[in-house]
Amino acid sequence: MDIIADIATTILAQMQKPTLAFLLGGMMLAALGSKLEVPDPVYKFIVMLLLLKVGLGAGISVREADLIALAVPAACAAAIGIVIVLLGSGTLARWRGVSRMDGMATAGLFGAVSASTLAAGMAMLDAEGIFYEGFIGALYPFMDITALVTAIVLARMSAERKAATSLQSGGTMTMGGGGGRGFDGQMVRGIMVDTLRSPAISALILGIAIGLFARPEAVYASFYEPLFRGLLSILMLVMGMEAWSRLSELRKVAHAYVFYGLTAPLVHGMMGFSLGLLAHHLTGFSGGGVVLLAIMAASSSDISGPPTMRGALPEANPSAYVGSSTGLGTPVAILSIPLFMALVELTIGF
Repeated sequence: MDIIADIATTILAQMQKPTLAFLLGGMMLAALGSKLEVPDPVYKFIVMLLLLKVGLGAGISVREADLIALAVPAACAAAIGIVIVLLGSGTLARWRGVSRMDGMATAGLFGAVSASTLAAGMAMLDAEGIFYEGFIGALYPFMDITALVTAIVLARMSAERKAATSLQSGGTMTMGGGGGRGFDGQMVRGIMVDTLRSPAISALILGIAIGLFARPEAVYASFYEPLFRGLLSILMLVMGMEAWSRLSELRKVAHAYVFYGLTAPLVHGMMGFSLGLLAHHLTGFSGGGVVLLAIMAASSSDISGPPTMRGALPEANPSAYVGSSTGLGTPVAILSIPLFMALVELTIGF
């Protein structure tokens, strides 16, 4: 009964946080037939500011980290982000009735990182007096961006192949003759270039570059940081209204997202734990660092992911990827933190 009460309390706490509260508020307004809308140029400006902020913070963290000590954990973080998306591509995105685009967007969010979940893990370790490396925050962009870019590229490749197959079945030849058959290197390169040039990824990369090679701390602290939560709440309100309008698409496959949202954080967390152990044996990565890498892998993005997916994959349904990640994945990830602490204590100690 205590476990059930803890889960219910955690879910309620998540619903009271701005990310999910404004999402639900937007859905409620749409359900009541409200005519409220945010002009598209305003929405795009908000997304640009949010992603620049995330990129700047990541770039500053990487610049201030010990790059030699960071190398192996960063490679592990990037590998985890990619593998999580590939796993989601082969499971959720292939589930009967699940839209390929929705499945890939969801996998992308689960491969990316929740800053709030990571902060919760750090707070628990601090309370126990457990050491972890100061550069842990710098691992965030390596897992986050690789997962998001991988998901977007795979989703667009799938859409291109589907379109090519449709054209061929209608008797129309496709450019290059590759169509939906096998690996098309030219198509992959084109999609990669388009992805990196897309507004969402471009803003992230620009923010990281400025954070790495310039000194944006003053403008970051005085402008981006104070505006961040308020802008994020407006973004989630917009996504909530859009999610309600597309909720009917999920009714027949809602069980797939519930199952994925409840099980994926544990599977992904164990992947992070395993690669954290590898980094520990190779470089002496601390037990606290292993815990936090597992928590990052278990978490799902609630900040950088939604606006990135909304900008790069507008066809994807927000009620699928935000609902399963923030609504289900985040509570499970937070509740799993003691599990990863116990596993590290049993295997390598603190």
